[in-house]
Parts: sequence; C-alpha cells; structure tokens
Amino acid sequence: MAVGHPETVVAPELFDAALRQFFADRRRDADAIGPSVVHAVGELESYLLRGGKRIRPAFAWLGWLGAGGDPAGPAAPAVARTCAALELLHASALLHDDIIDASLTRRGFPAAHVTFAERHRAHGWSGDPADYGAGAAILVGDLALVWADDLIRTSGLPDRAQARVGPVWSAMRSEVLCGQLLDLAAEASGDEDIDTALQVNRYKTASYTVERPLHIGAAIAGAPERLVTAYRAFGRDIGIAFQLRDDLLGVFGDPEVTGKPSGDDLREGKRTALIATALRSADTCDPEGARFLRASIGTDIGEAQLARIRAVLVDTGAVDVVEKDIARRTDRALEALRASGAAEPALEQLSTMAVRATQRIS
Repeated sequence: MAVGHPETVVAPELFDAALRQFFADRRRDADAIGPSVVHAVGELESYLLRGGKRIRPAFAWLGWLGAGGDPAGPAAPAVARTCAALELLHASALLHDDIIDASLTRRGFPAAHVTFAERHRAHGWSGDPADYGAGAAILVGDLALVWADDLIRTSGLPDRAQARVGPVWSAMRSEVLCGQLLDLAAEASGDEDIDTALQVNRYKTASYTVERPLHIGAAIAGAPERLVTAYRAFGRDIGIAFQLRDDLLGVFGDPEVTGKPSGDDLREGKRTALIATALRSADTCDPEGARFLRASIGTDIGEAQLARIRAVLVDTGAVDVVEKDIARRTDRALEALRASGAAEPALEQLSTMAVRATQRIS
C-alpha cells in the first residue's frame, strides 16, 4: 500500500536554514543589480522553500552519516550546506522541465514560467507574455544551477573533501542533463522500447535523486570504495523505482495530493516504462487497446479518455508488472544496503527512506 507521508527521515529545516542564509546573501547582490533581478531571486527562493520533500539532500546527508559522519561534530554545518545545494540543482531541473513539458503547475502552484508570464501581463509590457515567461524561467533555472555550484564551493568543506566531491558533482550534473535529452528524444521519436524508458529513468531521475547524492555524502566522508559501490547499487534501484512510482502517479494519482493534473505525462507524450510495458502486451492481447493508446498519447486527453487509458493499463497487466518491478528493485536495493557496512542509524534511516520514496502517493 502506498504511504501518504513521503517526508524524509531527516528534518527539512536542516537544509532550509542553509538555503535561507544563502538567499539572504544573494538578495543583497540582487539589490545592487535591479528590481527585475530582485523579483526573480524572490521567485526562486519562494519556489524552493514553499514545498518539496528534500529527498536529495536527505540522501546525501544519510550517505555521509553512514560513512561515519558526526551530525554533532564541527563539520556538520558545512555538510548540510553542501547537501542543500542539491535542492538548487533540483529546482533548475524542474524549472526547465516544466517549460519543456508545457506544464502549468508545480506542487499545486503555477509553474515558474506561468508566474513570470503573469507578471509581464499584469504590467502591460510589450511582446508576448508566454515568451517572456519561458525566457525568464530558463534564466532563473540557469541561475539556480550556477548557485548550486556556488553553494558547494562556499560551503566550508575542507579542501580535500571538496576535491573528492567535485568529480561526483560534475558527473551528476551531466547525467541529469543527458537524461533529459534522452527523454526529449524518446518523446519526439515515439520510442516505445522499455530499455530506453529505463535508461531515461536511470539518468534523468535515479542519478541525481538517490545514487549521486549518496555518493556525494560518501565522498565528503572519504568512504571506502566498497561502501561507495553499495551506495550506488542501492541508489540506482531505488531511484528507478522512485521514477516508476512517479509514472504510476502521473496516470492514477490524485491531483489534490500530487499537485499535478492527472494524465499530464500522457498529454505530453511521455514514453514511460508503464506505457512501453502496456504497448508490448497490448500489441499481442489487445490490438485495439494498443491502437487507442498510440492515438491518445500526446493529445489533449479528457476524463473519459483517461479512464479508458487507465483501464487498458490495468487490463494489459502493465500496472502489475511495474508494481512488481518497484518491489523487486526495492528488495534488491535493501539487500545491497544491508551488505554495505554503512553505520547505524543511517542504515535504518536509508531503509525507511527507500520505502517512503517508492511507496508514496505524492
């Protein structure tokens, strides 16, 4: 059964405090540049602090604890700031993703490009409000990515720890951007291969949601290779399972809980593992259902059409296959974690996080 409380086991305030201090410094810089920059920085800060589960910084923090980090020690504040940088990277990805997908909402609020377009419209500025909104959101997303680097660089980590974190951080940034490119190409080409969908999940989601955050925590602590390898195996499976759950919620989730309209992935033409699995089965057992799915994906789907799509996904067994894959990956990840040598209580907390991330309802 999916849990209704997807919060992390690490208090979000640990990272929110670091983000608030970072933005307090950046607001002073923005004041010296101009009011449009002040507004944009305010929007980015609000975007970051009004919601989100802090899953990524929590995994990084637990990766550090599991590698011997001391939450009461003198290094803890610098580690918390480094972990918080993952939220800026995440914000950058979401801001750009909402433009690419033409999503109108995020976490129950208007998407950033919609907010910027409304500001343009309210002020009666020249040009197209939608173009301004998209341009402003792209730039703010770029700013979030740059500031994520700045927050790590100024976190206070010792030079040796910075040197260990640097290559992991660089790899993660490249992986998430390449994963987005894979996703875009799969959607445009109509790629229905399940392996392609899982490859997108690996690089667009698993890498920067679980695998690399854990790796960053381990790198800060100077963890042995055995622990890094186990963390990454755990992170890949939990990260992919996290995205598979997201695929299910995108079709079957309650918009009041998820903060996104149900069926948005279908309207955007996403070739998810769920859809690929359904098409493979439907081509054999329900050709009419397969034709209906292919004709519906990427169109303005109404409620009646969405209900029929849901029925096809259930009747072809695709939902059951994806649920079993989530369970299989979660079990395999927990086995890797138990054999990792990670310290308690991080071991137990990571196990709890894995279950919450893969059995959530939002």
